[in-house]
Amino acid sequence: MIGDLIEKEQINTYEFLPADSQPSEDMLGKLSHAQRLGNEFKSKVYIAFNTKDGIKKVSTTVWSVTEKYLQLKNNVHVPIKSIVDIDF
Repeated sequence: MIGDLIEKEQINTYEFLPADSQPSEDMLGKLSHAQRLGNEFKSKVYIAFNTKDGIKKVSTTVWSVTEKYLQLKNNVHVPIKSIVDIDF
């Protein structure tokens, strides 16, 4: 998976940019699966997202998925339009 690995607590220090393409049905399915893994099994996933400083990735548990955001622990949100890849 591409991107520099950062800590979840650093996410809010970055300025998000849209990914090169709109989220596909496959990506939305992965988001739903990542939420289930987080809620039912407390499993972490890798999430790569686009920022002004380049692509960053984080290993974390997904708490919820809304129409526009991926919610992580400690009120951290990642815009879905900025997500480049998800890996389990």
